[in-house]
Amino acid sequence: MKTVQLPDGEKVPALGIGTWMMGERANARKEEAESVRLGVELGLKLVDTAEMYGEGACESFLGEALAGLRDKVFLVSKVYPHNASRAGVIAACERSLKRLKTDRLDLYLLHWRGGVPLAETIIGFEHLKSQGKIRHWGVSNFDTDDMNELYETPGGEGCVTNQVLYNLTRRGPEWDLIPWLQQHEMPLMAYSPIEQGRIKTGGALAEIAAKHGAKPFQVALAWALRHPGNIVIPKASHPEHMRENAGARDITLDAEDIAKLDAAFPPPSRKRSLEML
Repeated sequence: MKTVQLPDGEKVPALGIGTWMMGERANARKEEAESVRLGVELGLKLVDTAEMYGEGACESFLGEALAGLRDKVFLVSKVYPHNASRAGVIAACERSLKRLKTDRLDLYLLHWRGGVPLAETIIGFEHLKSQGKIRHWGVSNFDTDDMNELYETPGGEGCVTNQVLYNLTRRGPEWDLIPWLQQHEMPLMAYSPIEQGRIKTGGALAEIAAKHGAKPFQVALAWALRHPGNIVIPKASHPEHMRENAGARDITLDAEDIAKLDAAFPPPSRKRSLEML
């Protein structure tokens, strides 16, 4: 499994598992759990969730789905901005731990900017670290100016990643956010890397997929994985889709492939505000 190095030197899987909207439909839970467990077996051991997903339902689902697998998984969750005060983030984390049936999170993220001062959130995160409740903390949906403000805040350099929307059709972060992250040796975590299945699979994607004996979505994932500092977290509710996602690790795109994708999905020519889903 290709890995990505966090700022403190710890290595995590470059390809993980997203879980948005999992665990919310009773008739799908069994297959979704099978998919998650298969992904872990296939080496996609970074599993991402959030208290927002189903208002805790997804965390509860993962608490069941990952039974017996906790020590094999790098577990990520996210806190609501309105819960991110010094005391609020501690209470929110405790609730997430209870739902996930675990005693610690490997990574805890601020889901997006809110009204709570970053200094308060950082103090809460650092307290949770000191108590062993979380091992690392980071942010999500932070644009470049947000990252600058974070780093100007005492303790802000403790951030280990920024999880943002990034895929072939959402390349805005390439203008200045990704260079900022690279400069600070901080991984980008890409959510919705195939735009929730909405990326057009014809044209260049289809041609490149045929060349590699792969499927178009696998090529889109391979593209997102192409940089050594990217962590990519696609969702797969069905085991066969999870196997397809895992297969993206075996695809190495060459310069011709990248050029074709740039022509079909042009990189940004100016600064764009960070997009969210």
